Amino acid sequence: MTFRLPSGGLVDRDTLLQFTFDGRELTGHPGDTLASALLAHGVHQVARSVKLGRPRGIMAAGVEEPNAVVQLEKPFPEPMQTATTVELYDGLVARSLSGQGRLATEPDPARYDAKHLHCDVLVVGAGPAGLVAARTAARAGARVVLVDDQPEPGGSLLGSNEYVDLKPAVEWARAIADELRATPDVEVLDRTTAFGAYDDGFVLAVQHRTSGAARQRVWRIRAKQTVLATGAHERPIVFPDNDRPGVLLAGAARTYLHRYGVVPGRRAVVFTMDDSAYATAIDLADAGVEIPLVADVRPAAPENWAAACAERGIEIRTEAAVTGTEGSGRVTGVRVAGDLIPCDTLLVSGGWTPAVHLFSQQRGALRYEPALGAYLPDGDLPTARVAGSANGTFDFAGCVREGRAAAAKALGEAPADIPLPVSDAPPRELAPAVQWQIPGTESDVDTRFVDLQRDATVSDVLRATGAGLASLEHVKRYTTIGTAHDQGKTSGMLAAGITAEALGADLADRRPTTYRPPYTPVAFAALAGRNRGELHDPIRVTALHSWHVEHGAEFENVGQWKRPWYYPQPGEDLHAAVRRECLEARTDVAMMDGSTLGKIDVQGPDAAEFLDLLYTNLMSTLKVGRIRYGVMCGIDGMVIDDGTVIRVAEDRFLVTTTTGNAAMVLDWMEEWLQTEWPHLRVFATSVTEHWATVALVGPRSREILAGLAPELDVSNDAFGFMAWRDAEVAGIAARVCRISFSGELAYEINVPSWYGLALWEALAAQGITPYGTETMHVLRAEKGYPIIGQDTDGTVTPHDLGMGWAVSKKKADFLGKRSFSRVENQRPDRKQFVGLLPVDPTVLLPEGAQIIETAHVPRPPVRMLGHVTSSYPSAALNRTFALALVRSGRERIGETLYVPVGDEVVPVTVTESVLYDKEGTRRDG
Repeated sequence: MTFRLPSGGLVDRDTLLQFTFDGRELTGHPGDTLASALLAHGVHQVARSVKLGRPRGIMAAGVEEPNAVVQLEKPFPEPMQTATTVELYDGLVARSLSGQGRLATEPDPARYDAKHLHCDVLVVGAGPAGLVAARTAARAGARVVLVDDQPEPGGSLLGSNEYVDLKPAVEWARAIADELRATPDVEVLDRTTAFGAYDDGFVLAVQHRTSGAARQRVWRIRAKQTVLATGAHERPIVFPDNDRPGVLLAGAARTYLHRYGVVPGRRAVVFTMDDSAYATAIDLADAGVEIPLVADVRPAAPENWAAACAERGIEIRTEAAVTGTEGSGRVTGVRVAGDLIPCDTLLVSGGWTPAVHLFSQQRGALRYEPALGAYLPDGDLPTARVAGSANGTFDFAGCVREGRAAAAKALGEAPADIPLPVSDAPPRELAPAVQWQIPGTESDVDTRFVDLQRDATVSDVLRATGAGLASLEHVKRYTTIGTAHDQGKTSGMLAAGITAEALGADLADRRPTTYRPPYTPVAFAALAGRNRGELHDPIRVTALHSWHVEHGAEFENVGQWKRPWYYPQPGEDLHAAVRRECLEARTDVAMMDGSTLGKIDVQGPDAAEFLDLLYTNLMSTLKVGRIRYGVMCGIDGMVIDDGTVIRVAEDRFLVTTTTGNAAMVLDWMEEWLQTEWPHLRVFATSVTEHWATVALVGPRSREILAGLAPELDVSNDAFGFMAWRDAEVAGIAARVCRISFSGELAYEINVPSWYGLALWEALAAQGITPYGTETMHVLRAEKGYPIIGQDTDGTVTPHDLGMGWAVSKKKADFLGKRSFSRVENQRPDRKQFVGLLPVDPTVLLPEGAQIIETAHVPRPPVRMLGHVTSSYPSAALNRTFALALVRSGRERIGETLYVPVGDEVVPVTVTESVLYDKEGTRRDG
């Protein structure tokens, strides 16, 4: 017998898909789920319960399904999948489960990966509220991401025959989605379930993909604001033998009818506590299903629906309830007020529970709403707000109003005064009844199922409360209700209500059980994912990135940043381009994008004391308007980072770090502030991306800056080295720092990132040569400036680097101070930072090469004196040179050592680390 209608539904009827279930070969169509295809063939029983082995059938149409858990065998082995969320595809092989599933024994051939995504507004849910919210934000010019777990937009509209703005609701939803997909800076992710929401707008979502190399993809989304339009789940009703196959949620039956063109049976009784089930009764009756009865527990039926039922000969009984079902497997009849009514399907609706999971995961407060019998969001969060039925609003007009208002609030502006879409769906007339179970006898409490997946009944709840458990969390663990794959989406509210009844408590005084990620099950393979190529790490770019691309820059990865490596002109390779850039910086003027340097705002009454403890040198004596270089050590006395500290005000500093260590240094600060020095009144905030930084370098840099900032006195007397001034540069408010990482006269110009490109283009208009990181390395290495992480390896102290001058002898304490007195740290043969000059000035030493004492490599083991940390050809020195860590290096200055390179041994002369302008006269021009 077929239960597929000859017309209707959103499935593609022109294509036939072959699939196998329990060894039986069946057919379906694209757009089907495994559940809808099974129902189309009259298959209701798809599993047996985990403890009692009772037959269980399809009850829902989405992620809330508690029963229809199946084992997928081919083409991808997957255990414990809900048939309601498995998209049908050709060749699918599945089987029903008798209890628990089993893990696959063969390797999974599928691929999984992860990507990062940033946006201004993230909208979760593509129902009416979510679609309007996404469109409102997109039309305001925001970067928008819309995620929804369905293959197409519409949410609850997909399971209805409603019209919106005089056209089918599905077409209205598709039109909005098409508009969004055509809008720049908008990403629409279908088949994507947001399963975890965390502080500060971080959301995890998993996408089931139908094309591409990866079968599933985890999206790590960071949003400034989030609109949660996650909808609601229909509640079942607890009564004796409410678990038989053929008992479905009324809303699910309507979805199967309109979305898939499938009717769940030929004769269906409807049992409801809510208006929404009447729409199901009417639609099924119009589709040819016999509806002998609508049993409504409320004292009256909604007038508009009662009239429609009367037209179709559907009997309505008010103050009536189903008190049991009959059947050896699937339902064959239900009992209402002592009457046995033959039927093959029972459709139930106990009201709706808003899906507040993601809101609660972000620590959003919930309040109990007695009129709905559900918990609702109690206000907004700083970065998240809820709209639509997730907020307890179930009419179309209210949903779209809330969607628009939520988006406008997320953007910080008033809602746009444009007409909202209008639906022809009739309004709700009566409030739902809030009744958790149908009273029965003491003998049937073991067949009144609360959590169908866990086989947990009313008797289990009563046993828990009888044992003295009063907390919902304790009852949950005692009964296991809400701990299965569905995480209590249909059972959680029922368990809370029945527990409150047993204790004589008010749910308004009790909080619900904790909502934790994941919202739906996620495969471990998806969480692990591949991390190759662009999937390895987030890609970060500066505000000037587009200019660098347009002007032919080659890039290198520094941390997570794409930094210009060098700017080749026609016919130039790396060395030629770098040589030209270096000469411009040394003889004329050049500029570099330094925006990636880590920047941390440190402020508070105890900020100066905090920095004194953090750095080896003294920061509290730094005057406002001045800058100081600082070295930071770990507790073992080894250098972990260096950078500059700018004193902005008496209680405020701007700390810079190396590009790759910005996150580590901020984490280091927070670790000490939160664990060892909580008494310090200090706040540390990353502001790296707030500022665009341009280094203006070279003998003519003062001349260029003076022309672009005529009100700024750039003389050495007025603007000395390691000072900063606020000024307008090229008409842009800027903070100009007199800092040099090249040894040349130089300035670092900092502007808000929004104005970075304008500043860079104003400088480029002066004919200034841009240079990249490779040139930066050559310039700083010529001056002997170390880069932490390249010229250090975690075993180097400031004294090893020749920076004993940066270690304060006045401070009572700082991180690493005690370690400097260790015998190990005072050994005379420690590795020290020196320069190396190959005897042959054309030989370029490979970085990482080992250094030995003899010209002939003896048999192993060979005593290694150190290694090369940096190596470059130099235009200024007219030769190659290197920096290295060498044992007793400063005592070896002038000695000849040797570096094995391939089959040769290269002689090198040990020199001081500073190889260019040792007197430092060029720094001041």
